[in-house]
Amino acid sequence: MKKADSGFFGHYRKPEGKGANMTIKDIARFSGCGVATVSRVLNNHPDVSEETRRKVMAVVNEYGFMPNSNAKHLKQQASGSIAIIVKGTKNLLFADLVEEIQALLREAGQDAAVYYLDEDANEVAYALKLCRERKPRGFLFLGGDLEQFKADFGPIAVPCVLLTNNAESLGFKNLSSFTTDDEQAAEQVIDLLARLGHRNIGVLGGNLSGTQISYRRLEGCRRACERLQIPFDLEQQCEQCRYSMPDAYAAAERLLLRRPDLTAVFALSDVMALGAIRAFCDMGKRVPEDISVVGYDGVVTGQYSLPRLTTIQQDTKQLAEQGVDSMLRAFVRGGHPIHRVVPFKLVPGESVARIR
Repeated sequence: MKKADSGFFGHYRKPEGKGANMTIKDIARFSGCGVATVSRVLNNHPDVSEETRRKVMAVVNEYGFMPNSNAKHLKQQASGSIAIIVKGTKNLLFADLVEEIQALLREAGQDAAVYYLDEDANEVAYALKLCRERKPRGFLFLGGDLEQFKADFGPIAVPCVLLTNNAESLGFKNLSSFTTDDEQAAEQVIDLLARLGHRNIGVLGGNLSGTQISYRRLEGCRRACERLQIPFDLEQQCEQCRYSMPDAYAAAERLLLRRPDLTAVFALSDVMALGAIRAFCDMGKRVPEDISVVGYDGVVTGQYSLPRLTTIQQDTKQLAEQGVDSMLRAFVRGGHPIHRVVPFKLVPGESVARIR
């Protein structure tokens, strides 16, 4: 079993009646892209446009994609394996989690199959499809919308774990969850910026749906600003975008053009923060001298950026270990689901400065 980014061509299933399994060349033909481009998309390389990535992923999602370094062993490995469903193709935090999870499952002698979905896809509907076609032993969901679980999860009977969102309120007996306290973490970011004199603070990214992870982070921002008596106008100070550097770059431009008085921006992921820093630099702003930037996730890339990123670090090791342990225990003796909050850490970097 290879890591998700270790270079695979994947395996696809044609619709019933269309004959043999699809190859990477078929995906290239159906998406209108070159074979090399499709390979870069499947390996999550950053040098692919958002439009091209969506074209390829549309074909992948339609025919069913499972990374596998040896396609001829697909049936043996897919049946009875643990399915890892990754929500989003550009989330660097999830790339770290996949690596941790695969290593732990390999040590436990478990096969795993990784499925990448668009961040707006219905992950539970896709899991139901896999139940019918692949019969996995269990599911590990990386990211997820609780509304999708509430509406569609009922028929899934195998043990499941949701990472980075809290499913306790749903009450499913076969669904555990492990997450970070996103509201408290966001409050700490605002507290830090306030201590350094910032009062005009923007927020980048996020889906305003109440069941999304980003909503809880926005709630933490709102709550901290209210406590500290800092102005917080959602329509003026927030700009939504997807979890990608190009989308964040464009959103950061829109945000700063609308609110040129901002002295700090809290990006709801490190990927967004890195895109924003590039946008601000291209607009003639220095980070952090003219505008401070804080990220969220604590991915390794942020610690090698210039400037080094100040961020909320999620504990991917604990998230992976507790999620996998919960899954393996459920295989052996079932039992009640587990819902835990994993500690986070505010990691100071060089992307934040005091107001002069």
